[in-house]
Amino acid sequence: MTIAFEDVKREALKNPKVRAEYDALSERYALIRRIVSARAQAGLTQQEIAERMGTTQSVIARLEGGKVSPSIDTLYKYAKAIGVRPVISFEPVAEHSPAR
Repeated sequence: MTIAFEDVKREALKNPKVRAEYDALSERYALIRRIVSARAQAGLTQQEIAERMGTTQSVIARLEGGKVSPSIDTLYKYAKAIGVRPVISFEPVAEHSPAR
């Protein structure tokens, strides 16, 4: 018998600890999706990005797969390689009040 991923996910997210971790990672994976989407829109392969950045395709694959946390310098190099500029901002989080 096969269980659908969405069913497993729905059950797992009922656990408050799992939900907290899932929510904590959502912003990270949203950034990864934006990185991959930007490369696709540029019509470039991972290999082409790697060559432009002076690195290897496997480094780009790890970055796009979420296996590493890129530095700001890496994000800027990646952006330059695909012909865009990154925009980094800080936005308030509704459930947290600012530190005083």
